[in-house]
Amino acid sequence: MRLTSREYQALVQQKASIKRKLSRSRKESVLEKMFEQQLKASDLSFEREFKFHPTRKWKFDFAMPEKKIAVEIEGGVWTNGRHTRAKGFIADCEKYNTATLMGWQVYRFTGQEVRSLSALNWVLEAVNARD
Repeated sequence: MRLTSREYQALVQQKASIKRKLSRSRKESVLEKMFEQQLKASDLSFEREFKFHPTRKWKFDFAMPEKKIAVEIEGGVWTNGRHTRAKGFIADCEKYNTATLMGWQVYRFTGQEVRSLSALNWVLEAVNARD
């Protein structure tokens, strides 16, 4: 079976799109894994991918439901990731505003903040303030 030029182009573009998506998710998951290790080393109990809304599919990257503290690791800040493009930004605003109305404190951190331990320090302060 031979591909036409158009079919070949469509296939190549589809593969490139998949690779970009995988690359982004790997970078984000590396940051999330790093933050997860920091939380564990600090003896903080948390839940991963916590669904906080009864009807929406929204999840927090990390959550401490008993304290209503949530953490989102924002990957792609410098690479025009989903959270920095208009559609993703608008969706995130709705998610975070709804969470706030439900009593959650939502903390959003960049990769730089995770790597420098700044994110962990913010969370430790938030936990201490809620005790």
